[in-house]
Amino acid sequence: MKPVKELMTTDCKTVTLQDNIYEIAVLMAQHDIGFVPVVEAEDRSKLIGVVTDRDLVIRGYAEKQPGSCSVQNVMSESLITISPDQDAEEAADIMAQHQIRRLPVVDYDKLVGVITLGDLSLGSTTGHDAGVALSEISEDHQVLH
Repeated sequence: MKPVKELMTTDCKTVTLQDNIYEIAVLMAQHDIGFVPVVEAEDRSKLIGVVTDRDLVIRGYAEKQPGSCSVQNVMSESLITISPDQDAEEAADIMAQHQIRRLPVVDYDKLVGVITLGDLSLGSTTGHDAGVALSEISEDHQVLH
């Protein structure tokens, strides 16, 4: 399997604590993304949190937060990250273990990219690791009718 740095997306759209949840929603819609890293305003590469589309819904709109509400009110601060030099198989294992679909890639606390399940499936000749990760991520989140 390849190292994470060969598979990750490096053109990450980011926000700072000075942005609001409306701006995040617009950014997600414009770029068809569901995950936005939050970086420090002074050092736009220092990762301090992330916001997912689910965070916007659960912590933002479902709690009747106005669009002008701060990013800090909806962001996740307990981050799970990976190094660009780690193996992509390790990324798949981390995603499966923590039931996440996107993993920030950091090098000495600096955001250098994001690796997703899609990146993993494209980087593997079999897609096995991404498939296993997706299976484990999805198994506890099945909808009951």
